[in-house]
Amino acid sequence: MTTVARYVADRLSASGASHVFLVTGGGAMFLNDALCHEPGLTPVCFHHEQAAAMAAEAYARIAEHPPVLNVTTGPGGINALNGVFGAWTDSVPMIVISGQVKRATCLATTPVPGLRQLGDQEGEIVPMARGITKYAAVVERAEDIDWHLDQALHHAFDSRPGPVWLDIPIDVQSAAIDPEALRRWTPPTGVPPSCAAAVTEVIRHLREARRPVILAGTGVRAARAVAEFERVIRRLGVPVTTAWTHDLIASDDPLYCGRPGSIGTRAGNFTVQSADLLLVLGSRLNIRQVSYNWQAFAPRAFKIQVDIDAAELAKPTVKPDLAVQADLEEFLAILDFALAGWTRPPAHAEWLDWCRQRVMDYPVVQAHHRQFKGKINPYHFIDELFARLDGDDIVACGNATATIVPFQAGAIKPGMRLFSNSGSASMGYDLPAAIGAWFGALAARGEQKRIVCLAGDGSIMMNLQELQTIAHHRLPIKIFVLNNRGYLSIRSSQANFFGRLVGESPDNGVGFPDFVAVATAFGIPARRVASADSAASIAEVLAAEGPQLCDVILDPGQGFEPRMSSRKLPDGSIVTPPLEDMFPFLDRDELERNRWPGNDGTSDA
Repeated sequence: MTTVARYVADRLSASGASHVFLVTGGGAMFLNDALCHEPGLTPVCFHHEQAAAMAAEAYARIAEHPPVLNVTTGPGGINALNGVFGAWTDSVPMIVISGQVKRATCLATTPVPGLRQLGDQEGEIVPMARGITKYAAVVERAEDIDWHLDQALHHAFDSRPGPVWLDIPIDVQSAAIDPEALRRWTPPTGVPPSCAAAVTEVIRHLREARRPVILAGTGVRAARAVAEFERVIRRLGVPVTTAWTHDLIASDDPLYCGRPGSIGTRAGNFTVQSADLLLVLGSRLNIRQVSYNWQAFAPRAFKIQVDIDAAELAKPTVKPDLAVQADLEEFLAILDFALAGWTRPPAHAEWLDWCRQRVMDYPVVQAHHRQFKGKINPYHFIDELFARLDGDDIVACGNATATIVPFQAGAIKPGMRLFSNSGSASMGYDLPAAIGAWFGALAARGEQKRIVCLAGDGSIMMNLQELQTIAHHRLPIKIFVLNNRGYLSIRSSQANFFGRLVGESPDNGVGFPDFVAVATAFGIPARRVASADSAASIAEVLAAEGPQLCDVILDPGQGFEPRMSSRKLPDGSIVTPPLEDMFPFLDRDELERNRWPGNDGTSDA
């Protein structure tokens, strides 16, 4: 005999979990005890459930093991929802186990319509979580624990990964059970249809195309298909672009041809917009990728989109000419096999040279970014930082400047990891993500010399308390606060659309502390960098032992560039140019020279 809580801990450990991220609470006390004393599980305690959830999400990206998030009833579960939402949007598996009040005072087992609360500090979390999880259920009977665990563990990883949530009342947690007498759930049987026929059709289109491009997204990693992806791109030898998963290919790779998107690189957009075949692998082509003018996305290309989620293939924005619903690992493995003996057509080599020339001609970091104008330019800083990183570094990014600039300008080395949460893009992600990444690397590699955390001065405030978690564990996280006096993205939008500002800086209602003093109070060595020569400080921070914080005083006037720039017409409507026409706008003749000859915006697919 055992208890439900101990059985849950044992099953999760046996499933491959090695870390539990949590904030303890009375409603989860039996779960806390069992999970934290399970020999195969290491607890990592946080000061806010939102941070614990975000750390679990980042852990899954690096460890490729199932992260466990343990929270208590009421506000504990509610606090975690933001981080769980990020896992939902970015297809990251996560197993959430929450405590709940005892069944006698639980809304889920009380048939009184309209009753808001019955138990002490109760919150009916499952209805809230159901829309952002693949499976969510209250474990109402102790003997059903395996039935629910079977489903949760299956759905977290099956098909498109994502979070699952089990809510366990406290009297169920402590209930005695016989593991041999539990009800089980068996996943549906059946062999999914083969994608071999689709692969044959894809190869036909590749052979006929003169300007093929691969656009690779986060689904490549979600499907654990990085090795297959690498083999396929080497066989094909065609331009490779990336969609919010830039660490799939090094920046100096001879196939790398940019990072397309509404805030991407000119080379990436020139490449995609001039393609006659676009093979989209594991990218959902979200609005950031295709812009609000999605009708003009890759206008001349026959678009092939491979995705495991039928809903992504059917959404009402970019419509693929050939939609392939398939597991990307299987698809790429079959494609790799079918490409044995592939000979690259001469036109593909010429096309690759054309695209690579755009990478050379249009680096993101320009000469004017390197000119010191009293404060550090973020593009110059990121360029200097990434030049000093190593191939085994992991860079966890927050949002806004802390994501956009490195995702545009960061030079990726082979083996380096660079990530953010692009779907939710929540403020406050940076510190928890860095913590989760460190423990994820520990689980996957056995060690990790350092994590680089890029945080905005606005974002870091939303989970500032986790500096104590970093200090407590003496984690070698190098925190660079990109300090541009507030919310740059909001500032830009308000200035462009309204001509006046509110709630974006100390001048308009939002104040910020001295981050060096704050870090020092937590026992973390800190410094401030405001001079033209930031290279020495970067090197010293990276080389130092343990945690470090560097407050980087940026030029608040430096916006994001290149980027899409919409404009408001007199009738109130907003228009967006095609992706290749980025701000700062090029001379029209120069723009035309960077469209493949004959690219008049119509399809020749």
